[in-house]
Amino acid sequence: MSQNAVRRGAAEAFRFSRIVNVRSFLSAVRPLLINERKFCDGLKDSGKSFDLSLLQFLVCPLSKNPLRYDETTNELINEELGIAYPIIDGIPNMIPQDARLIKKTEGTEEPSQP
Repeated sequence: MSQNAVRRGAAEAFRFSRIVNVRSFLSAVRPLLINERKFCDGLKDSGKSFDLSLLQFLVCPLSKNPLRYDETTNELINEELGIAYPIIDGIPNMIPQDARLIKKTEGTEEPSQP
């Protein structure tokens, strides 16, 4: 046999083994993909609650100040900047562009300068 024939045979065997491995992988993973989340699932309240122990680690990405959890709106609040970060499916969305501005309460207003 020539070297080219041996190389072609080895290449075809390698390709075949890769196809078999990929197929066995997909057959094992496919049942898991059936329950995959849809894009709009995050818009619904799935009943997952926010883990309050995360508050000791989470800080505002803009000011690096600690955040307060507001259970009524399901948001993380930065009192200093007046920003609320939404929590979707129990996961805080800490992207500043997705945060909403909130009104500061009367007691936290900054004094006016003369």
